[in-house]
Amino acid sequence: MATYDELMVYKHTYDLTVELMNLTKKMDKGYKFTLGERINEACVEMLLCIYRINISKHDRETYFARSREQIELIRLLLRLMKDLRLIAIRRFSVLNEYVESISKQLTGWSRS
Repeated sequence: MATYDELMVYKHTYDLTVELMNLTKKMDKGYKFTLGERINEACVEMLLCIYRINISKHDRETYFARSREQIELIRLLLRLMKDLRLIAIRRFSVLNEYVESISKQLTGWSRS
């Protein structure tokens, strides 16, 4: 079994987290501590869920469910950021591709 940090889903989630943390760092104060904080927490929670899925033998479904919840929250918050014009369409598109990739990888992993 691969360690969590060798998994492609972990690497994509980590990259998404770094991108979003850099993005939220530059946000206006009105959104930084509400929307920005929330999306950063969701990304970190995703990383932890992936770690827990990889080491767990019994509670994997719980962590898969939690990770699916977090990826949907990230997707929703990203769309909200786009609609509020806090990020450019191109950046939104790139970040959304990360989200889609992570979502597909989690689905495939849970089925295996």
